[in-house]
Amino acid sequence: MNAATRQIRLINAAHYFTHYCLLILPTAVLAMAQPGGVFGAEYGPILALATGMFVCYGLFSLPQGWLAAHFGRKALLVAFYAGTGLSMVATGFAGSPAVLALALAATGLFAAIYHPVGTAMLVEAAGDKPGRSIGVNGVFGNIGVATAPVVTAFLCQTLGWQAAFIVPGVLCAAVGILYWREPAFDAHGAVARARAFPEIPKFLVRRALIVLLIIAVASGFVFNAFTILIPKLMQERLADSPDLLPLVGTLAFAATLCGALAQFSVGRLIDRSTLKRIFLPLTLVLTPALAALAFVQGFAALALAGLTAACVFGQVTLSETMAARYISPALRTKIYSIRFFVGFLGSAAAAPVIGYLHLATGSLAAVLLVLAGASVVTLFCAVFFPDRKEELQPELWAAVAAE
Repeated sequence: MNAATRQIRLINAAHYFTHYCLLILPTAVLAMAQPGGVFGAEYGPILALATGMFVCYGLFSLPQGWLAAHFGRKALLVAFYAGTGLSMVATGFAGSPAVLALALAATGLFAAIYHPVGTAMLVEAAGDKPGRSIGVNGVFGNIGVATAPVVTAFLCQTLGWQAAFIVPGVLCAAVGILYWREPAFDAHGAVARARAFPEIPKFLVRRALIVLLIIAVASGFVFNAFTILIPKLMQERLADSPDLLPLVGTLAFAATLCGALAQFSVGRLIDRSTLKRIFLPLTLVLTPALAALAFVQGFAALALAGLTAACVFGQVTLSETMAARYISPALRTKIYSIRFFVGFLGSAAAAPVIGYLHLATGSLAAVLLVLAGASVVTLFCAVFFPDRKEELQPELWAAVAAE
């Protein structure tokens, strides 16, 4: 295995830990909520303690472009691994709601490093056809989402909820040591060896950028809320017993794994199709799937959750590729920083909205209907997004620019 391959695999591993660490609590809370317990007995209030984590996750993505320019991308990813890992360990030792909220916030702060920095490095290394690489990288993140509930449920059941945070925290920090020992990845050299980025008409760049930022808010909310509520949804619809917590985790894993398969498939399709021709069908399916999921019971809920996950995660791969096709390499880290910062406006609202609506209604039906409404915004974005053959043949942009 050469140095470049090791670097890319470690970047993919960082994507795995990013999504894993954000989704430990939604399953762990099912074990933490106990009558007379230090955190209380209600699901909603404990889940709401994650609000600071998601706020920091979005808020601190904004300065990453500036920090990368001053300290280097490798230094930031080392800080990601060390800070995220140690923050997860600290969460496992929390003995009060205030300490738990602070430790989760620290986890979100360090996890905010990955997407603006790691995604930009990956896109630049992928060259002219980034779709497959982005799809594979998305699968790593999706597996993080999928394994978080099942591993967390197992650790809670066997070692206690504290181990659910401590064990992955130690592993994350350990992988960080491996990354620290690797030489820095020459992303700029990879760009220099690739085909020069074409001159795209400014009105199309603006149009793509507007869509990208609006999607960040709407899909950020839908993505974060959906991944948070999957364990509770599986418990309500299929396994409503404390003794079945490992089954809840397994069902959540099965549903979310459909998203991983979709991301890989979408990644392969992107290199052979314009973005809109994939984006629009996914959004047309997502809204009715979320609405139906609010009402179905039993294994129909599992099937619909899998379909919804495929649409939600497939859209993530598409939005990553939008920046790769329409934003020049020199601006990508900054654009990714802005995009994930804007996305926090939606994603940070997910935990409190779920907590409040579940406490008020006693189920997740209202939450899912709200998500269906939010997904309509993404549908309008898909309609507005450009559909240009030049995406697949960048050399044709020169003729468009000359018009």
